Amino acid sequence: MLRKAFGARDPGRMRLRFACRAVLGIGLAVVVCGLVGHSLVAAITGGLAALLALFTVTDPTVRGQAVTTALLPAVGFPVLALAALLHDHPLARDTAFLAVMGAGVYARRWGPRGHSLGVFAFMAFFTTQFLHTLPGQLPELYSAVALSLLCAAAVRFGLWCYERRLTVPAAPAPPAGTGLARVTTRQAVQAVTGGAVALMAGQLMSDQRWYWAVGATWWVFVNTASRGETLVRGFRRVLGTLIGIPVGLAVVVPLHGAPVPTALVVAAGVFGIFYTAAVSYTWMMLSVTVMAGALYGSLGVLDPGLLALRLGETAVGALGAMLAVLCVLPVTTHATTDAWIQRALRCVHACTEEAAARLSGSATADPAPRIAELETLLGRVRLSLAPLVHPLSPLRARRARAGHVLALLDECAREVRGLASVAADPEASHDARLAAACWRVENAVEALTGRTAVASAVPAHPAATEPALAHLHSLERALAELAVPLHSPPSAPLVTA
Repeated sequence: MLRKAFGARDPGRMRLRFACRAVLGIGLAVVVCGLVGHSLVAAITGGLAALLALFTVTDPTVRGQAVTTALLPAVGFPVLALAALLHDHPLARDTAFLAVMGAGVYARRWGPRGHSLGVFAFMAFFTTQFLHTLPGQLPELYSAVALSLLCAAAVRFGLWCYERRLTVPAAPAPPAGTGLARVTTRQAVQAVTGGAVALMAGQLMSDQRWYWAVGATWWVFVNTASRGETLVRGFRRVLGTLIGIPVGLAVVVPLHGAPVPTALVVAAGVFGIFYTAAVSYTWMMLSVTVMAGALYGSLGVLDPGLLALRLGETAVGALGAMLAVLCVLPVTTHATTDAWIQRALRCVHACTEEAAARLSGSATADPAPRIAELETLLGRVRLSLAPLVHPLSPLRARRARAGHVLALLDECAREVRGLASVAADPEASHDARLAAACWRVENAVEALTGRTAVASAVPAHPAATEPALAHLHSLERALAELAVPLHSPPSAPLVTA
């Protein structure tokens, strides 16, 4: 797990930049809140707001990110007020919490902006439970959140906006469907159901920290699209919390709430969250647990029993999510995986088409945005196949086939990136055989996505000296090999339903 979290490839040091910028932005937000005289509770609220702004805002363009960040208070402030006003009315508070939870999941139908606003709304309600916010504290909290979002925006869009130098990916189209056929609608119903189970079980465990269970259910649903993904994510959340508790105790308890060392531990936790999120959810949860322990230590309420309760509440919340995805409007892993693989394959063809047009002399053709989109889609394919390639999966044959699919898709991505780099060279020559090779790639993709008959033979080509042609030949071979694991007999699907 250490190698996966900290030894994974980091092209362009993007994860390192992401994590360092988060520490800088959140640290600035907390310092500014302290300088203007806000209480520790307000400073923590502001720091959490800055963390969410830097972590969850993922619009493809910098301008879109700035707009989404500016909209966060529009959903956060009313939810903060609602949660504070309902603090002493348990039934109304619980009902409102579940309604915010369902609306937050449903908002994902509007893409990255809807997802970011939904997460911020849910966490605004969660934070009021975490800090026991009362209506009289709202003005100070509003001020802290506004200042913190300004600090986060200043760092992200002013001081260190490395995204301006990156290629803007073509935004993948949202999943089709209406009503209960839409994945986000089904997940909203599942989240509310799982949240209700977690809320009731969590309150039986503790009438003070019950919200941990609801929060666990919420975060298990984030960035998942099938029951298989949700089950794996729930397991990893519990595992990360389980490992994080002894680490947190060993690190935080000896500090006795001392401000400077505690701040350093929180900063290390923030760095771990941002640096490992893309490669290991278990390590991200370990970092969250250590950071939460440090925050409770700064508030003077940390003890081993509290962290043990957090583990129990997390397990209850994960169980609630798992029961919901298994029993309420389930979204099958097979259907989800198939949809993401087909979108990735079509993107491979689009990348090839753009690169070939560029090599043919088109001044407007640009494969770079399609390459960036392909990376996003392959990330979704890996997430969707995670239940099958998990080391604990008992389905060894299917695990091997899923691993083979991922390896071949990665090979396709490497060849497409190589083709795009050749096309970017103004001295690259156009070979008349490129058109025929691109046509064969198109046919291969159509066969794999079910539009034509499946071609099972792996094409044989003489060694190509032209770089672009060599990449295309390798791409053809990878696509032809993909037909074997993807078009297996119905009795042996790639993933279980």
